[in-house]
Amino acid sequence: MTNTAVPLLDLASSHAQMEDELVQVFRSALRISAFVGGRMVEDFEQAFADLCGTRFAIGVGSGTDALRFALMAAGVGPGQTVITVPNTFIATAEAITQSGARVDFVDVDAQTLNMDTAELEEYFEEKCRFDRATARLIHSETGSVVTAVVPVHLYGQPADMDAILDLASRYQVAVIEDACQAHGAEYFSAKEGRWRTVGSIGRAAAFSFYPGKNLGACGEAGAVTTDDEDLAKKVRMLRDHGQSRKYYHEMEGYNGRLDAIQAGILRVKLRFLAEWNQKRRARAAMYNELFDRAADTVVIPHGSSWAKAVYHLYVIRTRDREQLIAQLSKASIGTGIHYPIPLHLQNAYRDLGYNEGDFPVSEEAAREVLSLPMYPDLQVDQQRRVAQEVLQFLSLQDGSKRDLACAAAPLV
Repeated sequence: MTNTAVPLLDLASSHAQMEDELVQVFRSALRISAFVGGRMVEDFEQAFADLCGTRFAIGVGSGTDALRFALMAAGVGPGQTVITVPNTFIATAEAITQSGARVDFVDVDAQTLNMDTAELEEYFEEKCRFDRATARLIHSETGSVVTAVVPVHLYGQPADMDAILDLASRYQVAVIEDACQAHGAEYFSAKEGRWRTVGSIGRAAAFSFYPGKNLGACGEAGAVTTDDEDLAKKVRMLRDHGQSRKYYHEMEGYNGRLDAIQAGILRVKLRFLAEWNQKRRARAAMYNELFDRAADTVVIPHGSSWAKAVYHLYVIRTRDREQLIAQLSKASIGTGIHYPIPLHLQNAYRDLGYNEGDFPVSEEAAREVLSLPMYPDLQVDQQRRVAQEVLQFLSLQDGSKRDLACAAAPLV
């Protein structure tokens, strides 16, 4: 093992392998002068729909656009409440509030860090009442109609969708997946007795193609997937100023279209996604093996039997995070924190009235999570160096704590 830097993410190596194809996309766009919409976008949309196992994929300008448009097309709007989790990127909540709805939270499962279905059920039963006359779920305190749930497939790990869908069906709310970190991940539905690709399970799903994602553009891009033809039609209008055809506006929409060049780039990269995801799984398995002897001091990602994760991020948990980050930085090893402040404690949402302690699992995770280097071309020797530094640090910390405990013990 050498002391060469190990970055948190390496995009350059994968781009170098397909540089000629990516440059050709730009040349093709120049020749045909179709930069917004057109054949490149349509080809990518069809290919991505095929990957997800859905009838439709609608390319949009970003993952935030995708989730906002999916919610709006599903009928979410002012006077309504949408439920999600507090340990996610703010775009999840932004999309909800920008659709006009109120965002609310339920805590996450301590193992998976995805939506805790017991907490969701408790929310429905304790904080809401079901109006049988209108078949609507009403928030008891605010009087708003609870219309949707947005589970987040965090870090590329699918949420427990069978349980979420069962609850959503019971209480008449829509399920819109936030799949922005989970391109190609799979979930085994025991209810259906088959594997389902993330993005095909809820009424609709949102994907981000931000450059660092498993399938990333060379800029901003996103997509909505769905089997609902009417919803797909509405998303297409919302992304293009509400137009059903040029200059005929059925509604007030947005400028949220997918650039043709980005669509062409994504179409090239899509051919490699399955291979890249398999490499990520192999790298995650190697990390798991390397950290096996440190189970008491570092928590590795939980692997559910019903999930085929794609490890957008490899996230460990440790109580000595800040010191560990400093140690890894000295060793030229990149790290990240996804995410350091849960949404209910962010200044942007202080008007919701939540306080520290309201979502304890999310808050504890925010203090402990640490993302280690993870990308398809990560080498085993690099992983060994990362693990060696982590384990050495934790061993020293553990020894120091024992010494302190001995020093503090009374003499007998």
